[in-house]
Amino acid sequence: MNIHEYQGKNILKGFGVAIQEGIVASTPEKAVDAAKELTRQTGTKMWVLKAQIHAGGRGKGGGVKVAKSIDEVKELAKKMIGMTLVTHQTGPEGKVVHKVLIAEDVYYPGESEIKEYYMSVLLNRETGRNVIMYSTEGGMDIESVAEKTPHLIFREEVDPSVGLLGFQARRIAFNLGLSGKAFKQMVKFVTALYTAYDKTDSSLFEINPVLKTSDDRIIAVDCKVNLDDNALFRHKDYMELRDLSEEDPSEVEAGKYGLNFIKLDGNVGCMVNGAGLAMATMDIIKLSGGQPANFLDVGGTANAETVEAGFRIILKEPNVEAILINIFGGIVRCDRVAQGVVDAYHKVGDIPVPVIVRLQGTNAREGKELIDKSGLKVYSAITLQEAADKVKELVG
Repeated sequence: MNIHEYQGKNILKGFGVAIQEGIVASTPEKAVDAAKELTRQTGTKMWVLKAQIHAGGRGKGGGVKVAKSIDEVKELAKKMIGMTLVTHQTGPEGKVVHKVLIAEDVYYPGESEIKEYYMSVLLNRETGRNVIMYSTEGGMDIESVAEKTPHLIFREEVDPSVGLLGFQARRIAFNLGLSGKAFKQMVKFVTALYTAYDKTDSSLFEINPVLKTSDDRIIAVDCKVNLDDNALFRHKDYMELRDLSEEDPSEVEAGKYGLNFIKLDGNVGCMVNGAGLAMATMDIIKLSGGQPANFLDVGGTANAETVEAGFRIILKEPNVEAILINIFGGIVRCDRVAQGVVDAYHKVGDIPVPVIVRLQGTNAREGKELIDKSGLKVYSAITLQEAADKVKELVG
């Protein structure tokens, strides 16, 4: 589950991670109040306005602005709140900005050099260990750093059975070229960051940039946090952080029925039980000359209700020219799935596109007979090749 920058920073602060202080606002008037309160708390004389959306690249898209006066805070907030922000991660449709974070200015002049670093914590699935990735080249173009100068990206793997050890945190600070107060601050920062990642059961913490201020403080200026959905039962308070306006409406609706749905941009809808089978089905669609319109996993208990919900969600996409239902009858019997398809078809009403149903496993033959005798515009198949051929024939 993705959360906003201001929410992620609140989590980090709770674990002792130093952050760029800020207050979120949903109107220009509240932005002004936030700026005044921030000045009272921190003494800042300039303010950074950051659009709060679930996407990176906000700075290049116009979603990060600096205000040098309270009047400018209000004017920038007026322009930013309600705007459609387009970045390389949002796609051409962009995302509407509903809130802005009013943050303190941390790039103030001083005796020491201001420096930006990159740092993230995530799981290395190959080794089964958490890894801290970091670089001296933080900022907006970290992707190009990884592509053109990969030797500037460092990695520190952490054994989850013992956690981050002191010498590892010191090695990170050393590799970043720090010394003195900044070195000690970075060791403290890394230790607290890893603790936050571990205790929140997150799948990603990305801090870009980690800033060394002119007085050698180490703080998180930005942060991207991805909470592991499978662990939210241990952190029920985090469920309140979910912003449904940032998610695809079809995916939200699918979640209400326990369906795993991901929207794509093809012309053949998929309805499958099992993630692995869904991937194979998408391959079959590609090989048949089509393009998958979605990834939809109905799980191991496909029935009339879940199939009906799947039909309605898939048919919301105008580009869909056919629907391929691919079911393996292991836990669930194929004849029950077939009856569920027939019942769901009647409940949905007139389905304007052909439906191909491929059943394999327990009672597959009986399921095929139910489909063939239904009198509906539904085509049955037993093998993947038959399903692929039928998709090719109907979609072209």
